[in-house]
Amino acid sequence: MHRKILGLESATGPKILALGFFWSAFCAPKKTDQAKRSIFERYFLELGNMEIFDYDNILLLPRKCRVESRSECDAGVELGGRKFRLPVVPANMKTVVDENICLWMAQNNYFYVMHRFDLDNVQFVKDMHAKGVYASISLGVKAPDRETVDTWAAAGLTPEYITIDIAHGHADSVRDMIAYIKAKLPKSFVIAGNVATPEAVIDLENWGADATKVGVGPGKVCITKLKTGFGTGGWQLSALKWCARVATKPIIADGGIRSHGDIAKSIRFGASMVMIGSLFAGHEESPGKTVEVNGELFKEYYGSASDFNKGEYKHVEGKRILEPVKGKLANTLIEMEQDVQSSISYAGGTKLMDVRKVNYVILGGDNAGEHLLM
Repeated sequence: MHRKILGLESATGPKILALGFFWSAFCAPKKTDQAKRSIFERYFLELGNMEIFDYDNILLLPRKCRVESRSECDAGVELGGRKFRLPVVPANMKTVVDENICLWMAQNNYFYVMHRFDLDNVQFVKDMHAKGVYASISLGVKAPDRETVDTWAAAGLTPEYITIDIAHGHADSVRDMIAYIKAKLPKSFVIAGNVATPEAVIDLENWGADATKVGVGPGKVCITKLKTGFGTGGWQLSALKWCARVATKPIIADGGIRSHGDIAKSIRFGASMVMIGSLFAGHEESPGKTVEVNGELFKEYYGSASDFNKGEYKHVEGKRILEPVKGKLANTLIEMEQDVQSSISYAGGTKLMDVRKVNYVILGGDNAGEHLLM
């Protein structure tokens, strides 16, 4: 009889253990801790039956429509006590968002996360609050980031959202930064990432994160998998499904989105919000440099771990590309909202989370077939 096996890393080298042994010997919670037991049971069930796929390999299956018009469907989502028009957020990258874009998005009920590069974070929060909108900011995990938190606290400033944004977010440094923010600014909603595994999601939630950001290297300008051999590039949607199985708090799916339909697929497999870079880069308002090639206008778009962003070629995991200028950001957001509304109607629903109730098919490969509410 074939048994599922699992690789285990230890001080004496990798081991191959049967899943049942691994569960019973190391991870089975006490029977009295039912919530924790349920999380781990889902984790190991998923490990034993894991399917590998990405956005291009999945199609969602329609259900009977319940609305007269797609415009009746509510594409909004709640995060951190606020309702936003769409479950999308532009990537917190220098060539995707700036102060003006963030202000416009806040004023129009969209979620944003300002990047953390070459920015006066303290002044940014002051300015956003002075204009009557929420502040959503990014931080790293180093001493200057802790000093920023100290300055906010001393000035009586509380950013409504703080995203701890590093490439490998399953780290002791992130654990310590979450604790530092929670001690100084307990009312801030803390998003932490980026991560790629259920173990990481469990840890970040236990460390106090209010939401986790899932995705390591699947973005269009990310080359993590080529440079390091690690990441979720090529299987981001499957990784999202895997992580969502153990999550008890919101997940932001970060990277790998190439079309508007991928938003609905992300929601179906457990995301509450979807972070998107390339589809938001290249607008007239985008801060990337405008470049003309053979009479056509493009916007510069580069990864946060690229030498273009770092200013030096050191630990580079990103690249630079040119995105065709797409027009106005507002028009793209309207089209996205209409497309998500259409997705909801195809799901037989009236609100965003109804998309999670649909079945799906995997196209091609060993996992091909129809899957019923899995």
